[in-house]
Amino acid sequence: MTQKGSMKPVKKKKTEEPELEPLCCCEYIDRNGEKNHVATCLCDCQDLDEGCDRWITCKSLQPETCERIMDTISDRLRIPWLRGAKKVNISIIPPLVLLPVFLHVASWHFLLGVVVLTSLPVLALWYYYLTHRRKEQTLFFLSLGLFSLGYMYYVFLQEVVPKGRVGPVQLAVLTCGLFLILLALHRAKKNPGYLSNPASGDRALSSSQLECLNRKGQEKTKGFPGADMSGSLNNRTTKDDPKGSSRMPAGSPTKAKEDWCAKCQLVRPARAWHCRICGICVRRMDHHCVWINSCVGESNHQAFILALLIFLLTSVYGITLTLDTICRDRSVFTALFYCPGVYANYSSALSFTCVWYSVIITAGMAYIFLIQLINISYNVTEREVQQALRQKTGRRLLCGLIVDTGLLG
Repeated sequence: MTQKGSMKPVKKKKTEEPELEPLCCCEYIDRNGEKNHVATCLCDCQDLDEGCDRWITCKSLQPETCERIMDTISDRLRIPWLRGAKKVNISIIPPLVLLPVFLHVASWHFLLGVVVLTSLPVLALWYYYLTHRRKEQTLFFLSLGLFSLGYMYYVFLQEVVPKGRVGPVQLAVLTCGLFLILLALHRAKKNPGYLSNPASGDRALSSSQLECLNRKGQEKTKGFPGADMSGSLNNRTTKDDPKGSSRMPAGSPTKAKEDWCAKCQLVRPARAWHCRICGICVRRMDHHCVWINSCVGESNHQAFILALLIFLLTSVYGITLTLDTICRDRSVFTALFYCPGVYANYSSALSFTCVWYSVIITAGMAYIFLIQLINISYNVTEREVQQALRQKTGRRLLCGLIVDTGLLG
C-alpha cells in the first residue's frame, strides 16, 4: 500500500490560448480591440444615431458627441487590404473631393471664380488655425499640396497641351520640374533632426556633464545624443514650455534648467526646441510646416528651401505656358488680368481658373520662401523670431518682413 504522503501531486496542464485567426482583407481590429468588418461601417453607431436624432429635432449637439462621432468615423474609414483593412486618414479626403468640384464650379462664370478662389484661402487658413490651436497633426495640407500638383498637371495635359502651343521640350521641362519637386519634398519629409531620448538608453545626467554644461552653457555637452555646437543663439527660457520645464533633476545648474526638456527627458543643445505638434525635440528647429506635416530643422532645412525654389520656378513656368496658350498675343501679366473671351469656352475657362489657383498658391509659397531667405541672411530661425516677438524683445522692420530679434549685433 502506498502512503498518502508519497503521492505526487498531479500537475495541471496549462490551457493553451487559442491563436488569433488571421484577418481577411475586409476585417480589422477597431479602437475597442474587437474584430470588425468594412461592410458594417454604418452599423451600431450610437453616437451617430444620437447626433442624427438631435439634428432632426433641431437640438444642439454637444462638442463631446461631435468628437466621438468623428473618432468613430475615422476608426471605421478603412479600405480592404491584405491581412486586414487599412485605416485611411480622414483629413486627406476633403482636398481630393472639394478641389476639383470648386475649380469646375469657378470656371462656369467670372463672378463664381472670384467667390470660389477667394473662399479657398479663407477656408484653408481657418482650418490651419483650428488645428494649430489644438496642436494636432493633420494630413490635410500635405494632401492638398500633392493633389494640387497632380491635378494642375492633369488639366495641363488634358486642356492645354492638345491646343498645340506647347512643344515636347517644354512639356519635358515641366515634367522634370514636377518630379524634382516630389524628390525634394521626399527629402524634406525625412528626419529633420529629432533628438533621441536618453531615457531609452538608460542614460542619466552625471555630475561631470552638469559641470561641463554649467561651464560652457550653450556649447556641446558630452554624453548627450544629438548635441552640437552649430547654434549661436539661445534665448530659450522657461516660458517656452512651462509645463515641460517645471520638473528638473536635483542639483541642476541654471544652464541645464534652461535647456532641460522634461517631456523628452533630455538636455537640448543650443537652438533646439520641443515641437508640441510632433511631441519631440528637434535640433535647430525652424518651424513646424503643415505643408509637409513635419518639422523643418537642421537636417531637412536645405531640402525644404530647395523644394520651395523648384516649386516656384516650375509653377511660374507652367503658368506662363498656359497663359500663352489660352490668351495668345498678350503678355503674361496682361493676360492674367485681361483675357477676353476666355469664358466662352469651358476648356479655356477651366485652364484660366487653374492658372489663378496656381497664382494664389505660388504667391503664398513665395512669401514663405522670402521669409526663409531673410531669416537665413540674419542667421535666425522662424522659431526664434516668433519667440522674440512674444517676449517683446524684437521689433518688425520693412512692413514686418524683417524682425530684429535683438540678439545679433
